[in-house]
Amino acid sequence: MMGWLGEYGWVVLGWMGKALWMYASLTFVVPLAGVYQERRIWASTPNPLSVWGHVRVYGFNVVWMQSTLFGSLLIAPKLLWQKNVEVESHCWVESLSARLCMGMFVGPVVVRGTDHLPPSSSTTNTNTPAPVYIANHASQADAGAVYFLARRFKWIAKKSVLYLPGVGQTMFLSGHVMINRRTGKNTKSVSSLYTKSNDAIQSGIPMFIFPQGTRRLSTRLPFKDGAFNIAITNHSDIIPISIEIPPNLWNNPYPIPKLWGGTQPDPIILTVHPPISTRNKTMNDKEALKQHCSDLIYSFLPPHMQPITTTSSSSSSETKKTS
Repeated sequence: MMGWLGEYGWVVLGWMGKALWMYASLTFVVPLAGVYQERRIWASTPNPLSVWGHVRVYGFNVVWMQSTLFGSLLIAPKLLWQKNVEVESHCWVESLSARLCMGMFVGPVVVRGTDHLPPSSSTTNTNTPAPVYIANHASQADAGAVYFLARRFKWIAKKSVLYLPGVGQTMFLSGHVMINRRTGKNTKSVSSLYTKSNDAIQSGIPMFIFPQGTRRLSTRLPFKDGAFNIAITNHSDIIPISIEIPPNLWNNPYPIPKLWGGTQPDPIILTVHPPISTRNKTMNDKEALKQHCSDLIYSFLPPHMQPITTTSSSSSSETKKTS
């Protein structure tokens, strides 16, 4: 009478549909937290977020969550006949979502120094440890811009990200490395972080890490140890990347001028620096390596992204706190 599913089957499907709809509706609510975070970053600069800037940040987060949610639902059924969908999740869902969001709400991205990038994952020699990418972190837009490198990698992110609609499912399906920052569980989580990162490096998948640990636009924070521990342990090359964010990133009228072929805003510029070998490095060289990478990355950034309050003494004390 009720078809091949039967009466209870249709009831279950109905409830599942409602649950999915309610979960998807969170993609309109959760992005407000992203707007608040980005607002705080820009509040201390000469270009705090305008009303239009708030709208663009909100749209960026909404579309990112919705596109990754839709993409993860599309590829998840492949788990029925294959072990994982890490490649599909990263190279299809994440990459396409990033390019969509950047194209709709941010603007152009320019990558310089592409000759310093390793071969794509499809041609990587797994007998050679994959590199560790490191970059400064100034805005949410950084996370979308780095996909224009067109290389596969794994993030290190806090475990709470898994609860974000769309983003959480994609992070899980891509096999990114998650860390639990809660007090009392951090030691075990850090140990797992290094194990999973080392496994990825040795299997030919690079790690991408923002070594300053949090977003800052005009304050230069000392680099934490994690990325350098991973690189030295695996004898991996470190590839520093400078991410230049325009001072009017969110407040310019984009994408409205794009509708009638108007001028493009200033691009986000990724400068890929030559690889730094750690083959002959030990943990005793770590502090000098951190400073060298930090100096190199910041030397390519414009004045509005240069430090305004950091001093050598404060850097030293902060390094002790974060080591």
